[in-house]
Amino acid sequence: MMAESHSESTSESLTTTSSTSPDQSATITISTPRRSHHHVPEIPIEIISEEEMAILDAAFAATRSFLPSAIRSSPSRIRSITMLSKRKLSACSSDIEDSLLHRFRKNQALGVTDLTGTEWCEKQMENVLCLGRRKVSKAMKLGQARHLELEEEVVKRVRVKVESNEDKWALKLLSSIAAVNQFLFEGRTRELLLVGFVGGQWIVGVIDEVRKASTEDSSDTGPLLSDTKTRVRDTLPAEPQRRNGRLQVMLYKLLWDTVVKEEFPSTRFFNYFALNRHEVLSQDVRDNIADAGIPAQTLEEIVRYYESTFKMLPVANDQLLLRYEFQKDRSIIAEIRFTHDPEWVMSKYKEVIEFWRSEREAEYTPEEERWKCRYCQFAKSCPGNPSLESPPATSSPPREPRSLAS
Repeated sequence: MMAESHSESTSESLTTTSSTSPDQSATITISTPRRSHHHVPEIPIEIISEEEMAILDAAFAATRSFLPSAIRSSPSRIRSITMLSKRKLSACSSDIEDSLLHRFRKNQALGVTDLTGTEWCEKQMENVLCLGRRKVSKAMKLGQARHLELEEEVVKRVRVKVESNEDKWALKLLSSIAAVNQFLFEGRTRELLLVGFVGGQWIVGVIDEVRKASTEDSSDTGPLLSDTKTRVRDTLPAEPQRRNGRLQVMLYKLLWDTVVKEEFPSTRFFNYFALNRHEVLSQDVRDNIADAGIPAQTLEEIVRYYESTFKMLPVANDQLLLRYEFQKDRSIIAEIRFTHDPEWVMSKYKEVIEFWRSEREAEYTPEEERWKCRYCQFAKSCPGNPSLESPPATSSPPREPRSLAS
């Protein structure tokens, strides 16, 4: 069970679906003003999946005592379980030497949600990649539809025919350029796509909201990045979920600052994603680009516009925001403001990249967080699941208050 709701991999998440067939179409999110510049609408909620709801509620139904005492008191027991999994029970065949990155994200960027999902539980992520996640439920589809409805309050969706991967990438980058323009003119945008080269790896992220910081927010004038999540109950999730949320927003800042400050490695971009920089884009795509006021004919020209657009922006604010809202009435449970921690986020980032590059074995979630196993679709076959040896305890950790200072 992943701790994230929306996917950000380059094959799934950028509101673009495409085919090499000319009669197919792609849906691209183009930011356009829908409200007066004098009124900035309230931050809409993020509808999260049924799976994440289970994780969030699990924080109050689980406990460290859920772990059998034999495991809690014996580090060697943990090591033996880990070694057993490495030898016999890995979901991925040990005969295949290729990295997870090469096998499952070839010619794709890693999404921020790939990274946060890995931090939630590496073993679960490995199983998702090798065995597949559960099917999308009706509740998840309803949540996705609601999320699109909220997004369309501030952006317009335009259908454009695409004929190549170059067309598709041009539309993705055009979406980013349009979102930045909306931010500059209106002081706010949503679902802003970022593609950047961070620490030797291509990363893509879709930032929930970017807005200009007020004096109440921070003395820092950089753009304020935030993410909003909803809760079935009017209580905060447990610390592991809040930590995962903080990591998500810090990764957005890391990606933002990289794109803003560093030169965009265009040659690496075209080579990694197997794109022809000189190919003339299809007529429909060129018409759409022209409507946006950009005189571009090729993907290479769009890439240059993408880079120059972000070079106009400052680095993101060091103050970040994670907001939790009660799904029933949209009341605010808590607004957690926290300071970006560059050393911590880079440490986490490097750990996750090591996993994706298969430089080490997947690790189980920490012992004190193994209540997560009760809500994982792979729990019945995972040797890291303590309930395989004894029934779980029924006690629960203390509930969190409705407000939290951070």
